[in-house]
Amino acid sequence: MTLLMEAPARHEPVMLQEVLAALAVRPGGRYLDCTVDGAGHAEAILDAASPGGSLLGLDADPEATEMARHRLARFGGDVDIVNANFRDIDEVARDRDFAPVNGVLFDLGLSSHQLAAAARGFSFRLESPLDMRFGPDQETTASYWVNDATEEELADLIWRFGEERESRRIARAIVRRRPLVTTTDLAKAVEQAVGRRPGSQTHPATKTFQALRIVVNQELASLVDALPRAHGLLGFGSRLVVISYHSLEDRIVKQYIARESRDCICPPGQPVCTCGHKASLKPVTRGVLMPSEAEVAANPRSRSAKLRAAERIAS
Repeated sequence: MTLLMEAPARHEPVMLQEVLAALAVRPGGRYLDCTVDGAGHAEAILDAASPGGSLLGLDADPEATEMARHRLARFGGDVDIVNANFRDIDEVARDRDFAPVNGVLFDLGLSSHQLAAAARGFSFRLESPLDMRFGPDQETTASYWVNDATEEELADLIWRFGEERESRRIARAIVRRRPLVTTTDLAKAVEQAVGRRPGSQTHPATKTFQALRIVVNQELASLVDALPRAHGLLGFGSRLVVISYHSLEDRIVKQYIARESRDCICPPGQPVCTCGHKASLKPVTRGVLMPSEAEVAANPRSRSAKLRAAERIAS
């Protein structure tokens, strides 16, 4: 059975109407989807940008790019899908003469098809190798961090990227049970270390798996690199829209928009501005937007989504 036959028939994009409104999609516009995944957002953007609209889509996962090409085939030359990490957004866009653009979208986090793919190692519910890479060309897998990192390194990454209070206890248990070969080995080690929290429906290994995935794919560092590069591709009046699912991601986006919306970024209390910084963004949402109760009920994956948007202004 082929990949496309195994894949879900339709990818359910999170906060779709909010994304289209935040991007202010218009006919003839050019849009960049930095995490095209199953192409749910991309398809809606292209429909709204017709006639004459175009979209460049990126994804670090080659399986995702194949699914996106299949779903968006009806748009012909108006769409270009590239297997690339969004940290390279500016290089990819300029190589294809796709700048400036009218809008850039990031939909961060893990997709449903990645969780459902047993061989990828993202889910503790499916037994598979400890991989967790978005792309096969990445050198370091989760197995390295689980089996070769020191106990101190493990505890630090589980705390920093998973915000797990029991990180030290979990790291100690992992080191004692080495080698761990599969995702179920790891999930059992974490569960036996900390047990099930009373009243919680969340598996105790959730934050540990999240932390490993983030560090394997350097997700936060890539986001820090990508935001100013995306910003630089925006024409005046164009929009930057980011959906995040993790407090650390949202903090990076919030701080970036706040910084680039101010004329001065000198330290507080400095009597004279010496930075020369000028605002080049303005927020287009008041704070953060979250999915409606109806959407969360229909698509539980959306429950932790947070959307922030900003518009490029002359500086």
